[in-house]
Amino acid sequence: MSRRAAWGLGALAGGVLLVVLINTSRQDLTLANSQRPGVSLDTPPEPSLLNQAVARVQDAARSQLPANPSGLQTTSLTPARFDAVKPMLGRAEARLIGIYQLISQGQHREALALAEKLVKDHPNFQLAHLVHGDLLSLQARPVRQLGDVPDTKALAASQQLSTLREESRRRLQALTERPPEGSIPTQFLTLAPQSRHAIAIDASRSRLYLFENINAARSSPDGERQPKLRLVGDFYISVGLSGIEKTAEGDKRTPLGVYYITSSLNPADLPDLYGVGALPINYPNPLDVQRGKTGSGIWLHGTPTEQFVRAPQASDGCVVLSNPDLERVLATVQIRTTPVVIAPELHWVQPDALSSDREQFASVLEAWRRSRSEGNLAELKGFYSSRFSNQGRDLAQWWPRVEGELRTTGPRELAIKDLSVLRWSDTDDTRVVTFGEVAAGQSRGVTKRQYWIRESDRWTIFFEGII
Repeated sequence: MSRRAAWGLGALAGGVLLVVLINTSRQDLTLANSQRPGVSLDTPPEPSLLNQAVARVQDAARSQLPANPSGLQTTSLTPARFDAVKPMLGRAEARLIGIYQLISQGQHREALALAEKLVKDHPNFQLAHLVHGDLLSLQARPVRQLGDVPDTKALAASQQLSTLREESRRRLQALTERPPEGSIPTQFLTLAPQSRHAIAIDASRSRLYLFENINAARSSPDGERQPKLRLVGDFYISVGLSGIEKTAEGDKRTPLGVYYITSSLNPADLPDLYGVGALPINYPNPLDVQRGKTGSGIWLHGTPTEQFVRAPQASDGCVVLSNPDLERVLATVQIRTTPVVIAPELHWVQPDALSSDREQFASVLEAWRRSRSEGNLAELKGFYSSRFSNQGRDLAQWWPRVEGELRTTGPRELAIKDLSVLRWSDTDDTRVVTFGEVAAGQSRGVTKRQYWIRESDRWTIFFEGII
């Protein structure tokens, strides 16, 4: 999009981008005005274009809140709160929010100066151009109504404007509905120190949350299963053109589930479409395979040169970040050990709220460990589902390998080290379990991954493999 075209659209959409922020800060501004000499709260100033739009947009935003609470806290974006959130955001997004705050305080010239710098640094950032265009309009003349441009121009750009407004709404919603301090998504029951970081994606909010695993820093004992995650990144993302819940090759949907980053692709070997790099994930995972899902090549990747970001739903099924945001992710995560949860909506709780689920499953896993240590084949086989599959082999084809191994080694005490347990609940209740299996007297063992499912009130394994 050219700068001239973006400025033309600015009068249409720039104001919409700002109204939610202004509304959330209105109470703080009212309090500040009440403390200024000569400012009367009884005689409000003539409403501006943005203020006229506040009520309509805010009512629409409230109507779109989920019926079931997500655990997020709704908060106004005061300067102090923004300072706390700012380090987690993409740098361009943080600069844009700073411009919003200046506009909400009536500092239009200062906002215009920052907007000019932002579009110069990121000439492909459409939302920045829209705000810049709106600010230019305000400098030249009053903007009488939202979309104070010829009807023909508004009609021609209606689809693009609708998409940008939705991007705007999701960005602002992510800043005014925040995870409580110390809270985590419910999928993270236990995370091993080897997983130094974790990713959770909320498709409904177009956000990717990047966590640091504090357990890795403090070298917690194996008995400490409660995860301690610190939110260090919070980025806007795009998902599939047709939405989420991928089932088939070419359906242009983003998969839902628990995945792991499998590799990091060199951008020099990729087309410009993927930007500064790509992180493939292991779709289809064993649960996807059980359900007959097809497709491949699901990546976290960047954007082509002419785009800063994509619309909320615009990819072929991948998760797409801006190139600067992806660079931060690439510099942080590790392949094979970084879990990626992709959910229709994340639900946030304090870690101790998951204690019951964590302890209940820990007892099941301990029973499996004990049966394997004792070499009790009959008891051990009871832990495996009739739906078991490993690379096309069913349980009858796979089990002789287990029997041969246990007969060779005999009973021996096995320890479970570096345990990660991630929960996925939809039509089934499942667990993705990764751990080191180490025999007594040895310092090293094998790393296993199991997929468990609750069947008729029993936990059984439907996939097991060495990674």
